[in-house]
Amino acid sequence: MLKKVLIANRGEIAVRIIRACREMGIRTVAIYSEADKNALHKTLADEAICIGPAPSNKSYLNVKAILEAACLTGADSIHPGFGFLSENANFAKICEEIGIKFIGPKHELIELLGNKSKAKETMKKVGVPVVPGSDGLVQSKSHAIEIAKQIKYPVILKASAGGGGRGIRIAYNEEALKKEYDIVKQEAKVSFNDDSIYIEKFIENPRHIEIQVLADEHGNCIHLGERDCSVQRRNQKILEETPSSVISDKTRKKMGEVAVKAVKEIGYSNAGTIEFLVDKNQDFYFMEMNTRVQVEHPVTEMVTGIDIIKEQIKIASGEKLEYEQKDIKISGHSLEVRINAENPSKNFMPCPGLITELHLPGGNGVRVDTAIYAGYTVPQNYDSMLAKIIVHGKTRNESIAKMKSAIAELVIEGIDTNRDFLYQILENKNFVENKYDTSFIKKEFNM
Repeated sequence: MLKKVLIANRGEIAVRIIRACREMGIRTVAIYSEADKNALHKTLADEAICIGPAPSNKSYLNVKAILEAACLTGADSIHPGFGFLSENANFAKICEEIGIKFIGPKHELIELLGNKSKAKETMKKVGVPVVPGSDGLVQSKSHAIEIAKQIKYPVILKASAGGGGRGIRIAYNEEALKKEYDIVKQEAKVSFNDDSIYIEKFIENPRHIEIQVLADEHGNCIHLGERDCSVQRRNQKILEETPSSVISDKTRKKMGEVAVKAVKEIGYSNAGTIEFLVDKNQDFYFMEMNTRVQVEHPVTEMVTGIDIIKEQIKIASGEKLEYEQKDIKISGHSLEVRINAENPSKNFMPCPGLITELHLPGGNGVRVDTAIYAGYTVPQNYDSMLAKIIVHGKTRNESIAKMKSAIAELVIEGIDTNRDFLYQILENKNFVENKYDTSFIKKEFNM
């Protein structure tokens, strides 16, 4: 078993990893920027090292400083959490080369699956259904037009190295395609320093459903069911639930089997998520694979009773999975919402600042993952997510009622949050009746 884990992250996910390590008897090292000198993860860890000033590129993305911190403290492993360096193949490679265990897959697979067009080609080869589109990258604007004529409009242009909802544009005709092509190329260059793009058929009004997988280093793999992540704003997830009430048991079984088969064939290990688009006919198509723990992993933990962070650490320690697929039972229903420091009435403008008063909800089946406290100043330098509220109920309706109660109980004073907006979603008739898709926010709230 690993003995000392450095957490190359901040905020609630750093706190989440520290707590899991504590329960396993593993010592922890926190890294923090100058802006996070009063952060909770710094306080909870056994050791903490400042790795630079506030900007991410000088701290949480500073590979040299992070590795020096690991060596200085004698950490034998690094957990990257999500975001920052979690899907950076070069970081994982350096860890491997200097003998520090990267708690995630091998760098070759991070690199392969991080490139969206290569990932699509790989999944196609191992029998995973993919959305019709370009075979590899689009070479020119005329090439994009030619492909669009073959697969029919609407089409979607995507940055090959993209993520976080950036570098994605939809075109409903040739004129729009010409315009969006230039925009996506520019966005891709600015955001990812890689202007390569690919094109796919745009699946209208789909559900965004992902399969959580766990695979050890001995060839064993299981899935932990699906998560429905269709409530999104600008391709950013806002609310997630499991199980999905829109897919049949037959589709659920098939998606799980396809995901496990793909993971085994590419030789993947650790936790991962394969994301699919599901159309009105329950046909599903591969979108991408995330080679890290997801923000929304707690809903899966709530319905399976399996601690995904602990499983990541056990796998990285070389242990075999304790479970077979037949051992995985889904119990009840779980919902998660993301509480962000932002003002929805001002186009979701970020709202950093001092939290003057805080009350977190509780009760049976209510979980809050957070790193905030009364008197904490939310820095302006990082993602606006403050907390995740997760609930578990016997049914979907019970989960919705429980989440409404939890959100109503939440008090965060001093800064603006999206609390009321989330409550509106939960009260929306189409959401309650499960009549929604990835365009839900745009349609129902005129965004």
